[in-house]
Amino acid sequence: MKQFWNIVIGSFVGVWIALLLFSVLSFFMSFAFMGTLSMLGKSSVTEITDNSILKLDLGRTVDERASEDDFVSTLLNDSPAPTGLDEILHAIETAKQDSRISGIYIECNGISAGTASLYEIRKALADFKKESGKFIYAYGDNMSQADYYLASAADSIFINTIGSLDLRGLAVSVPFFKKALDKIGVEMQIVRVGTFKSAVEPYILTGMSNANRLQYSTFVNNIWGNMTETMSLSRQITPERINEMTDSIVFLQTPEYLVANKLIDGTCYKHEIENKLKKTIGIDNDDDINFLSVKDLSQELDYNGNGKEIAVIYAVGEIYDGGDEGINSESLSKTILEIADNDNIAGVVLRVNSPGGSAYGSEQIWNALQQIKKAGKPLAVSMGDMAASGGYYISCGADRIFAEPLTLTGSIGVFGMIPCFQELLEDKIGITQSVVKTNSNSEFPMITEKMTPSQAAAMQRMVNNTYELFVKRCAEGRNIPTDSIKMIAEGRVWDGISAKNIGLIDEFGNLNDAINWVAEKANVQDYSISVAPEMDDFFTKYISKYMNHKIDVKMEKELGMLYHYNKELQRILKRGHILCLAPEVVTVN
Repeated sequence: MKQFWNIVIGSFVGVWIALLLFSVLSFFMSFAFMGTLSMLGKSSVTEITDNSILKLDLGRTVDERASEDDFVSTLLNDSPAPTGLDEILHAIETAKQDSRISGIYIECNGISAGTASLYEIRKALADFKKESGKFIYAYGDNMSQADYYLASAADSIFINTIGSLDLRGLAVSVPFFKKALDKIGVEMQIVRVGTFKSAVEPYILTGMSNANRLQYSTFVNNIWGNMTETMSLSRQITPERINEMTDSIVFLQTPEYLVANKLIDGTCYKHEIENKLKKTIGIDNDDDINFLSVKDLSQELDYNGNGKEIAVIYAVGEIYDGGDEGINSESLSKTILEIADNDNIAGVVLRVNSPGGSAYGSEQIWNALQQIKKAGKPLAVSMGDMAASGGYYISCGADRIFAEPLTLTGSIGVFGMIPCFQELLEDKIGITQSVVKTNSNSEFPMITEKMTPSQAAAMQRMVNNTYELFVKRCAEGRNIPTDSIKMIAEGRVWDGISAKNIGLIDEFGNLNDAINWVAEKANVQDYSISVAPEMDDFFTKYISKYMNHKIDVKMEKELGMLYHYNKELQRILKRGHILCLAPEVVTVN
């Protein structure tokens, strides 16, 4: 019946085809230009000289992996291309080890990153300062809270003479679509297991349930408590005082207030911060500072070594059974099985940053990972910002699980969701249909009719069975009794601190910690690192992003406010019917 819904929106197909032809023509006209820019971008690397300074520009989104400079963003007037967490951490480590690099300058421009990624970057900065003895300066015109969390690791923090600092605490914002769906005549038919399995709530409620509010309140307060404690130690302000100032709406306070309360060390204009840096490294004001970017140092991001390999497999995004978005479970499973059969690979780290998704896809990935263990290779999981629901499903069978205190994980629960468009089609649009069938459930599941009681009961049985399998995988993988897993399951999301206390993870650590653990267990000292799956090349990435951008712009213009409803419905239809998916979490940084 997905095809039926596609027919309903088929009026837009003609627009898409015309747009596609236009886009293909535009592409060939611009590709030569884009290719030239790409070549230029790759060659423009600043050389490391004495008294160089690593400039950490916090003005981009942080993704898991480094990619080539994205000139498509320039063509489409998008925000700057994302920076890889791996290359940021590598740049900080390089700056720590290279004697020619005198320190780090953090330019606060509004970083966008998950809480665990922020934690990893800040920890790397603190280690840099402690182990190298080199300086860190931070400056911002108007600092976001995420900027300040990282900047608090610096020796000195400056803001613009009339700048501001946004320190407000954390909040979770959850949009609810129930009223909108009611207005357009769409009903979400839900079956689930887990009191806290709240990913379905936006479609069936108009506000948070008590259980959902409890889980959000718990992990948000734990994360904020960790952040305030960290900032407190660096700035020598008590956590209580930080919270008092936070409640005073800090971004409306004057810079003088910020200095007096030790949140920052001083004020200056942006051009003046360079003079402070020049004085620190002992060069004249007339001389130029040799600033190194993260990209400059990422040119040395080399995983090659000798002997055996440690494979790092990235599982990033929502889990689907197929397609080209998020985690394609079929493709990833194939990659994992190839790695399991590769005799040159001594061990594997699965890097997970996923809210889960398809229950079927999660099981396939879990099974493929077990073949790595059967091949006698140690398997560790390194969790990023989130490894929840299906993201935890694929993690639970590892020999060792690493996460950060601010990682979100758990959410061991299952639900099924089948939208019903009967009212929209019949009452709003005026489309009816007749069906001839041999058996009572020949067309199940249908999106044009409501489920019958027997169909709903069958769906519930399937969800229950999937949940029991999920719990079994967790119990066996974590060596915890099934009843104990069920007590901490019910779809509840846990922060990393709580997850370690209840046994869902083994220890705090990042990707490098997981790699080192695998290398030790595999008894290899000299090794290289291979990374999978391969990232799209420039040509493929350009086509995909350019085409999708053109289609989105046209669709939004044609549909107006309905565009966002259509996008949400298309996303729902793309998913499977049985899901291990955590709720969306939006934190205000």
